[in-house]
Amino acid sequence: MTRRVAVTGIGVICASGRTRDAFWNALKAGESAIRPMTLVPEGSVRFPNAAEAAGYRAEDYFEPKEADLLDRFAQFALIAAREAVADSGIVFDAALKATGAIVTGSCIGGKTTEDDGFRGLYALNNTRFPPLSIPKAMANAGASRISLEYGITGPVYTISTACSSANHAIGQAFWMVRSGSAEVAIAGGSEAPFSLGLLKAWEAMRVVSPDTCRPFSKDRRGLILGEGAAMLVLEPMDRAIARGARIWGEIAGFGMSSDAHHITQPSPVGAARAMRAALADSGVAAEAVGYINAHGTGTSANDPAEVEAIRSIFGSCVPLLSSTKSMHGHALGAAGAIEAAATLLALHDGILPPTANFTEPDPACDVDVVANVARPAQIEYALSNSFAFGGLNAVLLFRK
Repeated sequence: MTRRVAVTGIGVICASGRTRDAFWNALKAGESAIRPMTLVPEGSVRFPNAAEAAGYRAEDYFEPKEADLLDRFAQFALIAAREAVADSGIVFDAALKATGAIVTGSCIGGKTTEDDGFRGLYALNNTRFPPLSIPKAMANAGASRISLEYGITGPVYTISTACSSANHAIGQAFWMVRSGSAEVAIAGGSEAPFSLGLLKAWEAMRVVSPDTCRPFSKDRRGLILGEGAAMLVLEPMDRAIARGARIWGEIAGFGMSSDAHHITQPSPVGAARAMRAALADSGVAAEAVGYINAHGTGTSANDPAEVEAIRSIFGSCVPLLSSTKSMHGHALGAAGAIEAAATLLALHDGILPPTANFTEPDPACDVDVVANVARPAQIEYALSNSFAFGGLNAVLLFRK
């Protein structure tokens, strides 16, 4: 059994907005949410800016006792899932609870909880950890809490493949619904990387920009870290139509690959292989694709490698392209989910979000970048790329 798969619910919380609508309005306006960091002491790392979920307070969403049980990344996962499920209009009855699935992605899990615990141990000489440190820090904490929320007893798991985690999660959920092994799925990713220990590790890599993120621009200086979550509700197209659901779009294909090349340096060959696999999975020709939400980190190595991969598939007819990381930052394991939401909304509304902060074209990235201002365009098919450290690539193909 092979079924078409509709997306009937979208939930988002990130630097660009704490709801789907706020997020999408900010992206359409080309508003960069990159600001001075507040979650660690000023001057504690060499890069001053980040894409934080500004003004986020756990007490706005959770009772104090519940908030204490969840790391920030898991709170984000549940908030996005609640919005997505409410948006879909799905009610999980006994049958749907048994046949539903949840697949989430997270690169680092509860790093805030880990960092707090180790600071207590090594800096403050606290030899006793809080008793719930392990369940708060585990990478599947978000998926497990969503399962508890809706009573879903089918497949529930978390994928951790660095910056491709969310795309891998959505792709796996898509395949389960398409094949009939799950009737409905909640899929996406969540991340909360703003703890001092992790930021110092990123500082050592020297890939974070000292000012802002300007993908594909000649004067780009690196990525900007972001946080948040996005979740999608997936169900068979026939089911969605039969119950009169609003359909944001369709997942048409999924492809993945491994570079087997280098632990941090991207391979155009590996990236192209994942894009071709997504097209092959859908049976859609490359020339049908009109937009690509690029991985587009804004680093010196990633952007030209991604353009080379795209050109190897599309030749001189490269689709319109943008990187929304220029606005919501690079949310690591959640990036693919946030960008999937952006891509679906772009197709649904016929508006392509821009690459913000763009200054001048780079001859090494000679493609039509939607720069600074959103562009109206009626597109039927779009790719959303995620390429991770470790050479792991995951690409989703969406249909209007």
